[in-house]
Amino acid sequence: MSMKQRIPYVTISLVTANVIVFCLELFAGGSEDPAVALKAGALYVPLVLEEGQWFRLISSMFIHFGSQHLGSNMISLLAIGPYVEAYFGRWRYLILYFVSGLGGGLLTMAVEMITGRFALSAGASGAIFGLLAVLIIFAMTPGLRRFFPKSRVAAAVLFSLLPGLTEEGISMTAHLGGLVTGFILAWFMNRNKIKRLRSSNNQSEP
Repeated sequence: MSMKQRIPYVTISLVTANVIVFCLELFAGGSEDPAVALKAGALYVPLVLEEGQWFRLISSMFIHFGSQHLGSNMISLLAIGPYVEAYFGRWRYLILYFVSGLGGGLLTMAVEMITGRFALSAGASGAIFGLLAVLIIFAMTPGLRRFFPKSRVAAAVLFSLLPGLTEEGISMTAHLGGLVTGFILAWFMNRNKIKRLRSSNNQSEP
């Protein structure tokens, strides 16, 4: 398995997009202003269900509440994203990122619909937890596990989930939804990648 180092254009582009949207929030009145976040496209379930604003499942991934929220997510994205991008390639990486974010948003919607308690939610953490799940796949894959020891990956996942259990205002449902969605999708992607590599190796043998 090769994880050749190259410029992570998609990761850089995603970080840039998040920073640009954050700056627009600041100019619009402040990134911690609920009215600004709602107008910018934060996820609010009643608007999705009653007015069909499903775009919020995507737009909310680029909206953050405050510089700490943005900073922690972008640091995580820069730390994990390049590995996933190098391994799966740009397009599969993008699919994994957005589908994981959707998984986090949909689980948040489901839980809020069941409980009847609706809140404004936003952030890239659902998508980033999907990328974090890829590290679990790496820890299970021969040829990669020595670079991603199971103990370290398990610790990274647990420490990443911990704030959602101890701090208010953090969407645990988005984190879990992104993590589970990312793991399932990455598992299938990785299985197909290994099959392709084995098939290519078999065809190249004399």
